Amino acid sequence: MSKPQTVRRLSGVEAQAKVRTLRTSARKLNLVAQSIRGLKVQRALNELEFSHKRIAQDVRKALYSAISNAENNHNLDIDSLVVAEAYVGKNLIMKRFSARARGRSSRIEKPFSEITIVVRELGEAA
Repeated sequence: MSKPQTVRRLSGVEAQAKVRTLRTSARKLNLVAQSIRGLKVQRALNELEFSHKRIAQDVRKALYSAISNAENNHNLDIDSLVVAEAYVGKNLIMKRFSARARGRSSRIEKPFSEITIVVRELGEAA
């Protein structure tokens, strides 16, 4: 009488991690995501470690989470993992108002973003 199990969207050699509320715009986050796409995970971690972007540390945590998911949940070898996908989406926007001259106000938008990182294990042939 339980509901049927949902089918897994990823293949057997993939694992993912998603962070939903990162306090930066999607445009800035996408610059960091582009820098790690297609790299081996160790190289991607080094890239994020020495990046000058503020949000790179949060992306690094997300990548660590994806690596841990691959190792613990799917028994994948972490030495042969590659960042297969890293894509960014918009999330909520906090709206604030700032006082201006002559009794007026202006709107300040503080955007949030989300990032999804998918790591894939490369086979022996690759």
